[in-house]
Amino acid sequence: MHAESRPNGTTKQAPRSETGETMTFGEKLGQLLEERGLSQRKLGKLVPCDDGYVSRVRRGIYMPSEEMAARLDEALGADGSLLALRPKPQNGKPGGTVVRSPTPYEGDDEMERRSLLRLATVGMSAGTLGAEPLGRLVDLALAAAPRDLDDWHLTCDDHLYAVRTRPPGEVRRELVIDLLALDRELKTADARERIELQRVQAALATLHANVLTRLGEHGSAIRWWRTAKAAADTTGDLELRLGVRATETGHARYGQRSPAAVLHLVQISQAIAGAGPSLGRALLKCSEGKALSALGRHGEAKHALHTCEDLLSAASVQCDIMRDYWTGGQLQFARLIISAAAGDESRVQVAVDDSLAVLDRTADHPYTTQVQLQSALCTVVNGGTDRGAGEAVEILDALPLAQRSHMIMETGKTVWRAVPVEQRDRPAARELRALTSA
Repeated sequence: MHAESRPNGTTKQAPRSETGETMTFGEKLGQLLEERGLSQRKLGKLVPCDDGYVSRVRRGIYMPSEEMAARLDEALGADGSLLALRPKPQNGKPGGTVVRSPTPYEGDDEMERRSLLRLATVGMSAGTLGAEPLGRLVDLALAAAPRDLDDWHLTCDDHLYAVRTRPPGEVRRELVIDLLALDRELKTADARERIELQRVQAALATLHANVLTRLGEHGSAIRWWRTAKAAADTTGDLELRLGVRATETGHARYGQRSPAAVLHLVQISQAIAGAGPSLGRALLKCSEGKALSALGRHGEAKHALHTCEDLLSAASVQCDIMRDYWTGGQLQFARLIISAAAGDESRVQVAVDDSLAVLDRTADHPYTTQVQLQSALCTVVNGGTDRGAGEAVEILDALPLAQRSHMIMETGKTVWRAVPVEQRDRPAARELRALTSA
C-alpha cells in the first residue's frame, strides 16, 4: 500500500487497524462515518453521490476513482488519510497491478440502470422524448444527489409551475429524470419516508400523465395514470387518491377515452369516495358533469355541477401535496364547459371571466386558449357556424406551433364537431377542420 507524499517531503503513512494491519479504503471509510456520526445518505449529499455507491465502496465492492476518493476524503475531513488508502497503478510493469475504478454501472449499478431503463420505457412511445436517448436520462437520474422530503415537495411545485408555463415537450424530460431518481430513493427509504415519497410519486406521475396528454401520447398517459393511482392508493391518503382520479378523468375527455368510458371511470372512482363532503368528491363531480355534457345529457350535467358546488362549499379537507393543482380552477372551468356545450351564452360569459381570473392567478397560460375556444363553441351551438368557427380559426392561427398542444387542438375539434353536418362545407368550417386535422 502506498504512502501519500506531502509538500514538505514527509509522507503520510496509511492508517492501520487495531491489529496492526493496514486498513482498506472501505474499512477506513466506515470508521470515519462512525467517528463523525454520519450516515451513508448524509455523506452522499455532501459529496454528492448516491448513498448506494457509498455503501458499495464501504463494503469493498468498489474502489472509487482518485477524484471521487478525494471528494470523500474532503467531505469527511480526513486530511488525506482516506485518500492515502486508494491504491495507485504500478506503471511500466507488464504484470503490474492496476486498480481499475469501476464504471458508474458495474455490478449492482448495472442492474439498477437496466431496471430504471425498463421503468423509463413503460409508457414511452416512439418520439416521447424526442431525439434524446432514454439511457442518457437514466444516467442523469443515477447521478442525482439524494433529496429530503422538503426538497421533493418543492420538486413537485417546480414541475407544476413548468407544466403551466412551458410547452409540454420541454417539461417531460425533467419529469422523467426526477421520476427515475425518485424510484431509486423509494428502494432504500424507511417505512415513514416511503409513504411520503409515494405521495410525491403520485403527484409527479400525475403531472407526467398530464404532460403526455397534452402531447397526445394517450397510451403512455394511461399507463402513468395507473402508476399515479397505485402510488396514491399505497399511501392511504383518500384526498390524494380522489384527486389523482379526478385529474385522470378530467384529462381523458381530450380524445384519450370516449365520453361513456370517462363516465364509467368516474363512477368507479366515486365508489371509494365515501359520503362526506370533500374536495376529492367535488372534483369527481366536475368530471362527471363534463362527461355527461359530452354525451349531450345537459340537464344531468348541470345537476352534477350544482352538486360539485355544494360539496366544495362544505369541504374542509384538502390534499396537502401540490395543493394548488387540485384547486386550480376546476369548478370554474367545468361551469364553462358545461354551459358552452348547452349553448347558455349568459352563463358562458360569466364563466369565461371567472376562468380567466383563475388562470391569471395560477399562470396556467395554455388553458387561456381553451377558454377562448369554449366561447367559440357556444356560438356554434347557438347556430352561429360562420362566426364561431371563424373565431376558433383565428384563436388557433394566433397560437405558435410549439404551444398547440393536443388538448388545445382537441378542443378545436370539439368546436368543429358542433357544426351541423349540413353546414360543414361552409368556408369557416372547412378551414377549422383543416387546421385541427393538420
